Amino acid sequence: MTDMLADAPYGVLTEPATLTVVRVLPGPIERVWSYIIDGALRRQWLAAGAMEEKVGAPVTLTWRNDELTDPPGERPEGMGAEHSMTCEVIEIDPPRKLVISWGSTGGVTFTLSEKGDEVLLTLVHKRVEDPAVLLNVSAGWHAHVDVLEAKLRGTAAKPHWDNWAQLRTAYAERFAR
Repeated sequence: MTDMLADAPYGVLTEPATLTVVRVLPGPIERVWSYIIDGALRRQWLAAGAMEEKVGAPVTLTWRNDELTDPPGERPEGMGAEHSMTCEVIEIDPPRKLVISWGSTGGVTFTLSEKGDEVLLTLVHKRVEDPAVLLNVSAGWHAHVDVLEAKLRGTAAKPHWDNWAQLRTAYAERFAR
């Protein structure tokens, strides 16, 4: 874990097709949890969608990345203005852990732990087998968590799409090593 914090804010491959992102965020833990669970708050940094806090509950996540920052930056070619995906709550332990299915991958786990007045977010996205998808997912999670951190700190995030494009290039270089 210490090695991952040293790499922060970059995600690292903890297995060949598993991305782990670790970030220290301002607490309290219940506030960070609400930004993961509450669809209106989650929409501000990731994707909208009501989420029932019970195992087996479906959740449709809807991304509108142009709305995350002002300005949004230049949307890359091939990226739509809106995208939706239906997931399922696999495991939930409020306010510490949420595991959801994620398309054809092994799913996403959000784990929160208190570190004094701060909260350690550990995000693990498992089994992203396609290297091109892994690159997009890595830049995506990093850029989205950047927006979350800015919201929690009360600061302005970089334009989302420009940040994503820069991060995609950085992750391509990191993963090529």
